[in-house]
Amino acid sequence: MLHTAKPVGEIAQLRAQQPPAAHSLLNPVRRQRFADTWGAARSDGRRHEGSDIFTPIGTPIRSTTDSIVTKIGSNRLGGKIVGIQGAGAWHYYAHLSRHARLRLYQRVRAGQTIGYVGKTGNAKTTPPHLHYGVYLPAGGVNPYPLVNQDW
Repeated sequence: MLHTAKPVGEIAQLRAQQPPAAHSLLNPVRRQRFADTWGAARSDGRRHEGSDIFTPIGTPIRSTTDSIVTKIGSNRLGGKIVGIQGAGAWHYYAHLSRHARLRLYQRVRAGQTIGYVGKTGNAKTTPPHLHYGVYLPAGGVNPYPLVNQDW
């Protein structure tokens, strides 16, 4: 995986900014309305920390904000994932079928394709969807009210 030098100062500046306001973020899946699934029960007594956006495999996923890619990879629950640091919040995109051509620490613009919808990780037995999470320094917050579903 290609990457450039870690822009420590730039990432710190983004973290220190105000978090996203209501309806200030692009919809990560263009023209795909979705329901608020924050807090729903999950296996092993967990609660859902994000919003699930159900749409066909291969649908492009776009960055909700101008940001820096801080994670590209996979994990047990999320499968193929992308994490990006935006102004005041870290954005987590999971269950991807594949990543877009990204480099670690690459700058991305709001609306830029960062991956494609899939069913990886613990979503293997569910309909294809994007799990989208938003994390402030204090922890996860409900992304649903932050996304403008008309964008």
